[in-house]
Amino acid sequence: VSVTFIRASGERINAKGKVGDNLLDVIVNNNIDLDGFGACEGTLTCSTCHLIFKPADYERLPDKPGDEELDMLDLAYDLTDTSRLGCQVILTKEMDGLEVTVPATVNDARSA
Repeated sequence: VSVTFIRASGERINAKGKVGDNLLDVIVNNNIDLDGFGACEGTLTCSTCHLIFKPADYERLPDKPGDEELDMLDLAYDLTDTSRLGCQVILTKEMDGLEVTVPATVNDARSA
């Protein structure tokens, strides 16, 4: 499954994942350097794997966020209506070609 991560700077990073991987796995398995991304390693105790989806892609996601994910998203920087935690989004073959935005982090904002 092909996934493109778009940094806040506009840089596009192409990656591949397998059906059943979550988007955090895709970042880790492709050795993509996103500072601080996935700090809790997918245990749903942080919001560092925050990703923003296009509205149509968000609506097509097979699972909607649960209460725990929504609680963690409340702590995310640059939260949107189509935000999800990458560790909670599982790839399906229908997601091939997905593009997601990696929002700026609080640290990025401080250094700008």
